[in-house]
Amino acid sequence: MTDSTPAAGVMTLPKTPERYVGFANLPNQIYRKAVKRGFEFTLMVVGESGLGKSTLVNSLFLADFYSPEYPGPSQRIKKTVQVEQSRVLLKEGGVQLLLTIVDTPGFGDALDNSNCWQPVVDCIDSRFEDYLRAESRVDRRQVVDNRVHCCLYFISPSGRGLKLLDVEVMKRLHEKVNIVPLIAKADTLTPEECQWFKKQIMKEILEHKIKIYEFPETGDEDENKLVKKIKDRLPLAVVGSNTIVEVGGRRVRGRRYPWGVAEVENDEYSDFTVLRNMLIRTHMQDLKDFTNHIHYENYRSRKLAAVAYSGADNSRNKGQVTKFDRVEGMSPQAQIEERREYLPKMKKMEMEKEQDFEMKYNEKWQKLRDTEAELQRRHEQMKKNWEAHDKELDEKRLQFEEEKANWETLQRILEKQNSPRTLEQNRKLF
Repeated sequence: MTDSTPAAGVMTLPKTPERYVGFANLPNQIYRKAVKRGFEFTLMVVGESGLGKSTLVNSLFLADFYSPEYPGPSQRIKKTVQVEQSRVLLKEGGVQLLLTIVDTPGFGDALDNSNCWQPVVDCIDSRFEDYLRAESRVDRRQVVDNRVHCCLYFISPSGRGLKLLDVEVMKRLHEKVNIVPLIAKADTLTPEECQWFKKQIMKEILEHKIKIYEFPETGDEDENKLVKKIKDRLPLAVVGSNTIVEVGGRRVRGRRYPWGVAEVENDEYSDFTVLRNMLIRTHMQDLKDFTNHIHYENYRSRKLAAVAYSGADNSRNKGQVTKFDRVEGMSPQAQIEERREYLPKMKKMEMEKEQDFEMKYNEKWQKLRDTEAELQRRHEQMKKNWEAHDKELDEKRLQFEEEKANWETLQRILEKQNSPRTLEQNRKLF
């Protein structure tokens, strides 16, 4: 079939037996291949012990990651922050999902929580490093995506705002992983307290410039409404429970209290269904795409730029093996391509740094000269003030000495007049 339509044009083929080609089945082919291969998703939960992280994960996926014989990581006392993972293969409707849950027992439990976030950061970076090495091998057919795609950050329902630890940890993680903030155990807050707490948290997140997961907006009106609904309810206030209770003849997941039952899926005081729909049903693939295209690419660029810069410095010494040559599984051709790509960027960056240093040096030197001139001016002014003060003191000293001489002269005259001899002479005269 010849087509005279220009390359940039769009040609719509009618779906008739004589004109039907068949490439409209491409989505079906991709779907069958994806289902056969299966899907992978890694979820990290970060928060203090006792906030119900394990319970919420079990409630989200209707699976028991931590059996009663094997209590969850938060239930086991840890002296330091550790990173533990649980992996399970879930099947639903013929679709397989290899789910990995990364937990951080011991987080925020110590008296001194300095650098308690470092094991979490190292875990995320190590998974990026593993994926980068797998991509750099010659055989890349068995690349397992174990990167962290989403981080559920649990905030204690204090009702006051974010703790300093929460701010510091989220600032350390927001450039590496998609953060979804959650208010844990929302059933401990009244609806009014929960709404005020949400506003306070979002205010502090904006003040500290913390980047949480940005829900993408599309051209579809229904999807945009869903995204707006999720954004309006951030941070999500959740309730988790593995207990089935009966309410009005219905069997639901919830917590029974003396005053009633707190249902996990009740939208009036719990955002559990919003979180589940977002995390599993609507935005799971977008979380993976954002991790791959943004967080992982940023890590990869920084890593390769550092390697290229180190290789450029070490290549000046002939016969030495550069850091670029030591990358595991990287072929010589790949090394050459990476060098060609990143060395010009590093040279440009070096020139920019030199210009920035020269500009800052000139500004500092000018500031020092201005300071020196100001100090010199103040010195001259103080010198003039001192000379004037010294002159004034000299004048007062001369005046004092003159008054002293006059007073001494007057005293001598009075003493002479009051002497006995003078008194006798005066008596004879009178």
